[in-house]
Amino acid sequence: MSVDETEKMAVMDRWLGEVCQELGVDRAVLDANTVGLLGLIKDVAHGPSRPGAPVTAFLIGLASGAAAADTAGQVTGVAERLATVTRLVESWDASVTQA
Repeated sequence: MSVDETEKMAVMDRWLGEVCQELGVDRAVLDANTVGLLGLIKDVAHGPSRPGAPVTAFLIGLASGAAAADTAGQVTGVAERLATVTRLVESWDASVTQA
């Protein structure tokens, strides 16, 4: 990872820590899912829909939050929804959007 990328990741980490604190979100939930979320959002942006990528992340969070009230349930809920949306991205037929 280049120095520039390392710095970007450090800034992201600080930013997300502050957002978690401000919103009262357990940082452990984010830490357990950051790599998966970033990978999925990259895949959505380079696959089905670039502008749909951040909204996809929002929908995963919304569904996960609705599914579980405790931290352990949230970690599992996010992971399950990541897997679901990853399967959707992998099966996406780009020709449908090009027609």
